[in-house]
Amino acid sequence: MERLQKVIAQAGVASRRKAEELITAGRVTVNGKKVTELGVKVTPVKDKVEVDGVPLDREEPVYYLLYKPSGVISAAKDDKNRQIVTDYVETDKRIYPVGRLDYDTSGLILLTNDGEFANALMHPRYNIEKEYIAKVKGIPERELIKKMEAGLRLEDGKTAPAKAKIMSIDKRKQTAIVRLIIHEGRNRQVRRMFEAIGHPVMKLKRERYAHLTLEQLKPGGGRPLKPFEVKQLRELTVTKPS
Repeated sequence: MERLQKVIAQAGVASRRKAEELITAGRVTVNGKKVTELGVKVTPVKDKVEVDGVPLDREEPVYYLLYKPSGVISAAKDDKNRQIVTDYVETDKRIYPVGRLDYDTSGLILLTNDGEFANALMHPRYNIEKEYIAKVKGIPERELIKKMEAGLRLEDGKTAPAKAKIMSIDKRKQTAIVRLIIHEGRNRQVRRMFEAIGHPVMKLKRERYAHLTLEQLKPGGGRPLKPFEVKQLRELTVTKPS
């Protein structure tokens, strides 16, 4: 048996904390009876759990890695009928992205129907590394790179320490390729960091998420995560946070 809020989170309805709020608000029923106290345990296979009168789908959890192309929305639906990341994965499960990549950013993104798993990965306390390759205007001086590594003051606060390295420069075109590794996931953070040092991004790709890489995938390509890869990701969210 599992705690009710965990079952709701795993179904992708809400985070575990939000699920607790749904329970205490009287919006959850188990086998037709309203539950308002936390700590109730259920058997997902046997017990009928409903949130706002809607039964939970007891789907098997699935996990995918996708090489998101530029010009694709990181969402499970879009009211403007633009291409979305779930268009690239063939499954009958109701999957959604773990976090997001900007519309103009390409690279590695995860998709799942496991709400608890997704929310754990997105929690900032676990410092999961995300590696980006950026093509920027101009050639940043070493002192600016050091400032990025130490943390920059943005409108929503100072960024956490990062790792940055200039990979190559083009003096004729006055551009540079920079690798940046961060642990946070603020909105358009990488682009804003480069803007803050006066070198706006021209092209951006996420090449790595934790231990996962794009390998030989091409834009639009994807694959299911292997069981040991899911296990490794889970281990990142149960170890003592730094």
